[in-house]
Amino acid sequence: QVQLVESGGGLVQPGGSLRLSCAASGRIRSTYVMGWYRQAPGKQRELVAAITSGSSTNYADSVKGRFTISRDNAKNTVYLQMNSLEPEDTAVYFCNARWATFVYWGQGTQVTVSS
Repeated sequence: QVQLVESGGGLVQPGGSLRLSCAASGRIRSTYVMGWYRQAPGKQRELVAAITSGSSTNYADSVKGRFTISRDNAKNTVYLQMNSLEPEDTAVYFCNARWATFVYWGQGTQVTVSS
């Protein structure tokens, strides 16, 4: 089993920044692909960004150039640096870990972008 705990969410004004963290514990391995997803009210959960064990990344078009995903395998932690936040980024953000048929989710952290 793998446990994922997100932190760093909160309320921020448009144009502001937040940094989310996801700490993994249990049977986590550096081979896991780590990702961030988000779900806004009334919408489906969507991929925001993902990073492989070799640090290859991919991003949703809506966040390219504004968000950066990174990982520290020694700390079993993945980060999401979010800059130039927009009201449309408001959602619950979930950490995800997957490898082969194994998929794990965190409980989520709320991000609200509002003036």
